[in-house]
Amino acid sequence: MERSKIIFGNEMSEKTYRKAVKEKKKYIKKFGDDSQKEYPLAVQQNTTMGRYLGINNIVIGHGEALDVEKGIVIGNIRMGFGHYRISMAIASAANAMGYTPYWFDLHSYSQTTGGKIIAHLNDLYSLGSRLSQKYYLFNKFYWEPLNSEGFKKLSYNAIDQKVAELMTPIYKNIPKDMPLIATHVWPAQAAIHAGVETVVNVIPDNWPMGLHLAEGSIHTVQTPSSYFGYKTLKGMDGKKMLKPIPEEEIYEVGHYIDHELVVNLEEDCNKRLQRIKEDKAKRILLTVGGAGAQKEIFVEIIKKIIPLVKNNKVVFYINVGDHKNVYDDLCKAVPELDNLTEKYFDDWDNTCTFAEKALNEEVSGIHAFYHEDIFAAVYSSNLLMRSADLLITKPSELAFYPIPKLLIKRVGGHEAWGAVRAAEIGDGTIECETVDGVLQMLDLMLEEEDILTMHCENIIKANNIGVYNGAYRAVELAVKDRGV
Repeated sequence: MERSKIIFGNEMSEKTYRKAVKEKKKYIKKFGDDSQKEYPLAVQQNTTMGRYLGINNIVIGHGEALDVEKGIVIGNIRMGFGHYRISMAIASAANAMGYTPYWFDLHSYSQTTGGKIIAHLNDLYSLGSRLSQKYYLFNKFYWEPLNSEGFKKLSYNAIDQKVAELMTPIYKNIPKDMPLIATHVWPAQAAIHAGVETVVNVIPDNWPMGLHLAEGSIHTVQTPSSYFGYKTLKGMDGKKMLKPIPEEEIYEVGHYIDHELVVNLEEDCNKRLQRIKEDKAKRILLTVGGAGAQKEIFVEIIKKIIPLVKNNKVVFYINVGDHKNVYDDLCKAVPELDNLTEKYFDDWDNTCTFAEKALNEEVSGIHAFYHEDIFAAVYSSNLLMRSADLLITKPSELAFYPIPKLLIKRVGGHEAWGAVRAAEIGDGTIECETVDGVLQMLDLMLEEEDILTMHCENIIKANNIGVYNGAYRAVELAVKDRGV
């Protein structure tokens, strides 16, 4: 089927189709065409995440084969942390349900044409994110409109579908009857082009965009509002009414959350409520993006928090992911930070030990986490958030996580709707777009009891109706016709 010409029964213009073909030819000229190449695939244990999520990596080479009976392929790319985070949630749920999660990162296969294309596009997206925070006019007139309206167009999906055809060679040795759950649209589109029989396309964010469609797959979304937007393809071709997505191809499943967080959710919230009641130091987790965006906000937050740490009013965790330069930049802006901080740099065992200790013991001071390994860099936040009382983050994928959240300025217009969802559920704040707004909200959350208490109580209520069960449900859709 020519998926760049007709999308859910909606015919694309000849101009759009020609543009899609031209885009594919451009990438072939730039990165080559490996469609006739054979890539042998083997299984390699993921030493970082194996003990937590049972993940095995799919690598190019010869060795152990995939377990077709119990295995689930998790197709993803590393573009920021969000898509990896969702993949970890899916892997966690699959592992808890008795399946073996296989990590299939198209970005990591750097020798393939698809890997080269993804690396190129990821670099462009990272650059755009940095520029959007540095230049107001660039953000207002280009980056925000692109992320909220440009990616929304169905015509954008038509172009992506054609480019995704170049990502299929790596799938030749993936068993076609093995379920694949994709946490980015490109692995989903490529899997469909390659003939994989069961593909679940796990859609992030809370703002419907044509970018995320992979016709032929089962689509999952995290919220009712997102469901209606995708179901009707609302606004994806201006004001034109489009043919909708058939009911068996789209499901609202809830937030994609790791099994370890869901199963311990009520206990963790009760511990937060107890610390509030006993007026103990609040544990704050700050996640810092690698693009270096929002540095001004981070600096002011740190300046605000340091005196509170010294007075034993706050315990502060900072996770800079796999970007040590970001930590160094923060120390340049706040010189006393480095001397006050206990560092967990490229020491995964020590990070895990601290996270476990903080669950059941008193902790104090400032603790900074950096890991060159991408899995450790991302999952550190998951480990730390269980013992944290408050997460400070932009309204990206972490906005859907079951922990009280102070949501700072977005990077890209689509993220705004993550904050809307959190505020409506009541497990996070509204988006605080300015430094003054962030500091005011931080004061309220630390000095008064009602906001953090409300967040914890709402998390428990939301959990009771399955709001955080999206990862389990995505796995169920992928394996509905097979047992363990």
